[in-house]
Amino acid sequence: MFVVEQEEYVKEGIDWVMVDFGMDLAAAIIMFEKPMGIWAILEEESLFPKATDKSFEEKLKASLGKLPVFLKPQSKTDKNAHFAISHYAGVVSYNVTNWLDKNKDPVNDSVVEILKSTSTVPLLVHLWRDHAGQPLTAPKDD
Repeated sequence: MFVVEQEEYVKEGIDWVMVDFGMDLAAAIIMFEKPMGIWAILEEESLFPKATDKSFEEKLKASLGKLPVFLKPQSKTDKNAHFAISHYAGVVSYNVTNWLDKNKDPVNDSVVEILKSTSTVPLLVHLWRDHAGQPLTAPKDD
């Protein structure tokens, strides 16, 4: 990951000394990207309407808790941090509050309105029929 960036710096003639991130970087990447890693658990939890920050945290700890790079939070700045990861940058604590909400990708109301009002494809109009979309007229002040 960072090796490629560093090689690009050298190619571009930037005065750069290569940094060896060692195997710590690999361990952290594996933890994020493995089949039940942080990203997979975040994606899975985001699909369940009743998922909570607490259920996300519990799944992370259950799936990753035995890994040597997955640690108890050690933040001096965030006393509410839920876990920490030890990697090339040291020990970094993370707070998962609102991660599920932030991971949702809502469709912009303007886009929905365009799909509903200008599409010549009946299926598209049908799929978005229950979505409020963007109001066609501006609200009037009383």
